[in-house]
Amino acid sequence: MTFLADIILVTHFLFVAFVVGGLAVILIGAALKRTWIRNFWFRAAHLAAIGFVVTESLVGILCPLTVLEDALRQGGEPESSFIQRWISRLLYYDLPERVFTIVYLLFALAVALTFIYIRPDRRTYQTGRPGPSS
Repeated sequence: MTFLADIILVTHFLFVAFVVGGLAVILIGAALKRTWIRNFWFRAAHLAAIGFVVTESLVGILCPLTVLEDALRQGGEPESSFIQRWISRLLYYDLPERVFTIVYLLFALAVALTFIYIRPDRRTYQTGRPGPSS
C-alpha cells in the first residue's frame, strides 16, 4: 500500500506544482511577451484547479488526495519511504486551517486577476500562435 500512497502523494505534488507554478509561468510568460500563456484551456484548467482548492477549504472538506493517501498508509509499514519523507516536507505544514484558507483565497484572487490583466485567448492554438480571425 505504501507504493500506492506514494503515487497519490506524487500526484498531489504535481497538482500543487501546476497551481503554484502555473501562476509563476503566466506572470513570467507575460513579462517575456510569450503568447502561449494566453492558451484558454491551460488558463481555464489553472483557474479551475485553484477554484477547487478554495471551495474545499471554504466548505471544510479535506483534500481527497490527502484523505486517500492517509487511508492507504494506515496499517501499513511504519517506516516512511524516501518519496513520502521529501514530498511531505514540501506539501504539508502544521498551521491553523484559517491560514490556509486565507492563502488559498489570496492566491485565487491573483489567478483571477491574471484573467483580467493577462487575458486568455480562445483562438490561441497549442503552438502559441494566434489562430485565424473569426
